Amino acid sequence: MKKVLLFAAFVNFLIPQIAQAKEWAFDVYLDKSKIGQHTFVINNQQLTSKANFNVKVLFINAYRYEHQAVEEWSDDCLTKITAHTVENKVTTNVKGEKQATNFVVDDGKTTQSLPACSMTFAYWNPKILKQKQLLNPQNAEWLDVKITQLADETIPVKGQKTNTQHFNLKGSLAGINKLNIDLWYDEQKNWVALKSITPEGYVISYTLK
Repeated sequence: MKKVLLFAAFVNFLIPQIAQAKEWAFDVYLDKSKIGQHTFVINNQQLTSKANFNVKVLFINAYRYEHQAVEEWSDDCLTKITAHTVENKVTTNVKGEKQATNFVVDDGKTTQSLPACSMTFAYWNPKILKQKQLLNPQNAEWLDVKITQLADETIPVKGQKTNTQHFNLKGSLAGINKLNIDLWYDEQKNWVALKSITPEGYVISYTLK
């Protein structure tokens, strides 16, 4: 009987921990060709993001992208970040941590002092849709953002027709356009899809697995 009670106590402890974990796993496409995956796992306000893309042209590796970031959050504010990105042969490491009155971020070349409550492009948190500036974890760019709500859409999500809210997010730095991203959220505000148009006109799409 004592063992049963101990096991029940363990399960009761474990369930809240599991409930706090959430995962988004996306297949990533360049136009209509699958090029890799991007996963996001958040657990107890710590987010781990991993991306791996490989674009081949005539069986030759034309573009390679690997990215991993760990972000810590508190009350929708970023408190710490470490990110490692390899884009072709260029490696970038970003580190940042919240101080008493600001958030200090360093990419190995430049140190920036951002507002104490800053956010990355945390698509999983719909509160980014109310932000005016966001931090790019890949290269530490502090971007001005303009977010527009578009018409609601019904789109396929994991094979099911899903009613969604559609938003467009544009990011710029010193007046130069950097990002053009479309985001979709279901009626419960869960992030379910992403599409980005590159400066070269290619379309990158994220599809939930």
